[in-house]
Amino acid sequence: MDKILLIEDDVQTQELVRFNLEKEGFVVLTVSNGEQGLDLARREKPDLIILDLTLPVIDGHDVCKILKAKKDTAAIPIIILSARDDVADKVIGLELGADDYITKPFSPRELSARIKARLREGQRKNESANGPLRWGSLEIIRQSYLATIAAEPINLTVKEFELLVLFVANPYQVFSREYLIQKIWGSLSNSGTRSLDVHISHLRNKLKALGPVLDSVRGVGYLFARRR
Repeated sequence: MDKILLIEDDVQTQELVRFNLEKEGFVVLTVSNGEQGLDLARREKPDLIILDLTLPVIDGHDVCKILKAKKDTAAIPIIILSARDDVADKVIGLELGADDYITKPFSPRELSARIKARLREGQRKNESANGPLRWGSLEIIRQSYLATIAAEPINLTVKEFELLVLFVANPYQVFSREYLIQKIWGSLSNSGTRSLDVHISHLRNKLKALGPVLDSVRGVGYLFARRR
């Protein structure tokens, strides 16, 4: 059963949401302030969070921002359920990473439908993230750190593999050198710059069977799959 965390300080709303969602077969956890919500989200890892904006201790915008910034909670879908119906509030909530926004008063049936839609979307993203990446005759199985061209394994280092996954998952996107160093090595440094140059050179050589798929963009960085 899917687990829903409701962060809401209004008792009547808590009971209304809990009653209707439990009828639908969901497990519902409730807390009444933002600090408790953050703590429970980190401990329980719910499948989805329903979040009010006007909360004691830590408000909903900050809760959303913190959850989306943390690696262990960033992927949890968040539906904001709020009496604030200003466009500005909706925009801020969505820009902070919320997946949906419903204003009060609300229809329990609509809330349930939105929850199910977000859970289906999350499942599809998870399946896509766990599935193999392909580009022409190149196939990458991320969980096994395995890459093949025409079914022949490519001998890659860990950093080369991580670079390749990033490029193939985002074809035609230009990545700056600074971004790649920060993403793969975790910090900007002269050694990171030299390492990137070496790894890109080796990766190009190992991908030569695919043709010139890894291009330099002068003054910016690198682009995968400019030519097919």
